[in-house]
Amino acid sequence: MGNENPLLVQIQPSGLQFEQVPGQSLLQSGLRAGIRLPNSCRNGTCRTCMCKLFTGEIAYQIEWPGLTREEKAEGWILPCVAEARSDLVLDVPDAVDLNK
Repeated sequence: MGNENPLLVQIQPSGLQFEQVPGQSLLQSGLRAGIRLPNSCRNGTCRTCMCKLFTGEIAYQIEWPGLTREEKAEGWILPCVAEARSDLVLDVPDAVDLNK
């Protein structure tokens, strides 16, 4: 894992960004960088964190997160149980920069 380029997650419309931490969810990776995405249950059922994936590829940490097939097809994801597999651009209007 030493010289791999880190995967970058960009948040729109704020322009905030953070790196995917291997083995952690997008939500956890964001929090580690001081960026809070909306969340509640953190296990893929409550849908509080649901957001749109503009570009990139993710993988889920659980078999079937709380999204319908239609929602998945429209690009909705649950960051609390997802990891980046490429650089991402997410639409999260309520993201908060905790570093300010």
